[in-house]
Parts: sequence; structure tokens; C-alpha cells
Amino acid sequence: MLRSEVSVLVLNRLFIAIISLLIVSFAVFFATSMLPGDTASILLGQAATPEAVAGLRKAMHLDEPAILRFIGWLLGLMKGDLGTSYANNMPVAQLIGGRLVATLELAAITTLVSVPLALLLGITSAMLRGSYYDRLVTVISIGVISVPEFMVATLAVLLFAVYLRWLPALSSTSEAHTLFDLMKIYAMPVITLTFVISAQMIRMTRAALIETLKTPYVEMALLKGASRSRMVFRHALPNALGPIVNAIALSLSYLVGGVIIVETIFNYPGIAKLMVDAVATRDLPLIQSCAMIFCLGYLLLITAADIIAILSNPRLR
Repeated sequence: MLRSEVSVLVLNRLFIAIISLLIVSFAVFFATSMLPGDTASILLGQAATPEAVAGLRKAMHLDEPAILRFIGWLLGLMKGDLGTSYANNMPVAQLIGGRLVATLELAAITTLVSVPLALLLGITSAMLRGSYYDRLVTVISIGVISVPEFMVATLAVLLFAVYLRWLPALSSTSEAHTLFDLMKIYAMPVITLTFVISAQMIRMTRAALIETLKTPYVEMALLKGASRSRMVFRHALPNALGPIVNAIALSLSYLVGGVIIVETIFNYPGIAKLMVDAVATRDLPLIQSCAMIFCLGYLLLITAADIIAILSNPRLR
């Protein structure tokens, strides 16, 4: 009975994710279609004649009703066809390919740095609850949560690039010739994104572990003489693993928004920077495809977090 209930909940969450993706695709298409400025006029320049503009609009199917263009675009997405870039006259998939790899590399490095750091601080803070160390971690975490990404990035540039001159202000991977150069290039974007996602992860990890430490079986282990570290790592942590993994998935979803700001500020050659550049030329297929990739990544992480929460619920085991 419980297994069937879990299956229904998981399938229901997957269904909601699919419906959400369809709604998001509708919103992305029509929001980008309402961007100010005419794409054909921007591409041809101010000297273009009305006939040339009309001809280009017809060639790009911009003269068709929006709903027909949306249906054609959505069917293309389902087939894996992202369309052709207006500005570059190249397949959008080809333009996105290398940039997407660069963004995933940045996200992977940030995850490798932020997750162990957040788990370490969250677990030790819960173990030393009420101590000066716990209060310090709590204050710093709340302070970091209150600071927006662009402020963290700006302060990082001022400190490490302007005053200390330890790191480059721009993150261009083409200038990296050694491993040390690569580390310097990734340093500031990773520091910024780690600040963005680690604080929330620390808070949620601490709360999940403290809640588990209050359970009767953990208190019984303490009464039987178990050391505090054994009580945490052998009894509390395995049972708090579900909420902690859920917290990690939710925190990593903030990478979707943070990476757009970070790539723009540091001129990092990722997909977010590509999307920002596409907005300037009103390259609608490229903007829409980039936006859908970000929305898909966010939905995958949120859905994974919800499914983990369902599977880790003791009442459904």
C-alpha cells in the first residue's frame, strides 16, 4: 500500500513538472516576443528600406500570428530542433553547445566547492548548537543570504582584482595556459556562486540535523553512553540524509539565477552570457532556447528535491 502511495506521489510530481514546463515555454515565447524593437529592423540597420524589412520579416516568419509561431517552435523543441539564430544564421544548438559545456563546468566546480563546505559548517554548527561557533556561523549565513549576487561579485572584483590584484577581473578561459591560470580564472565566479548557495544550504542542513537530534532514539543513544560524534554520524545523520539532500537540491537550484549575473559581470563565456548578448540583437530563437534550458535545469532540481523529500519521508517507507 505504501509503495503504491509513493509511486502515485512521484508520478504526480513528474506530471506537475511536465505541465509546469509547458506553461513556462508559453510564458518564455510570448515574453520574448514582446521585447521592444523590431528584430528585422535591428538586423538590417537604420538604412534599411521598408521593403527590405518586410521581406526579412516574411523570411523569418515574423509576419505570422504569434500562436502559430509558438506551436511550430514548441513542436521543434519536442523534436530537438532549437531553430536558427537570426543574427548568426546558424543552428541555435550549435551556438549553445560549447557555451553550455562552459556553464556546466562552472556549476560543477561550484558544487564541488560549496556542498562539502556547507555540509561541514552545517553539521558542525548543529553539533555545537548554542556555542559561539554556532552563533558565528548563523550570523554569517544570514548576512550572506541578505546580500544579492551582483553585490558579492562586485565586492569580489574590488577586493581580489582591484586592491589585492591577485585575480583577473574578467574570466576568459581562452587566456588559460596552465592549471594555475585556470584556477585563477574560475576563482572569482566560483567564490561568488559559493556565497550565493552555501549560506542557504548551511541553514537548512543545520535545521535538518537539529530536528533529527531531538528524536527519542537519538536521545536514547546518548543516554546509553554514546559519544556526541558517534550519536551524530551513526544515528542522526543517516536519518537526516533525506532532508539534507533535499536542501542541497533546492540550494543548487539558485545556481540558475546566480550564474546569469556572474557570467555577465565576469564576462564568462557561458550560456547565460550568450543569452544576454542575444537580447541586444533581439535574436529570439537563441533567447528562447537559452531561457528554456535554464527553466529546465531549475525544474529538474526542484523536482528532484520534491521526489527526494517523498522517498525520505519515514511515514511512507
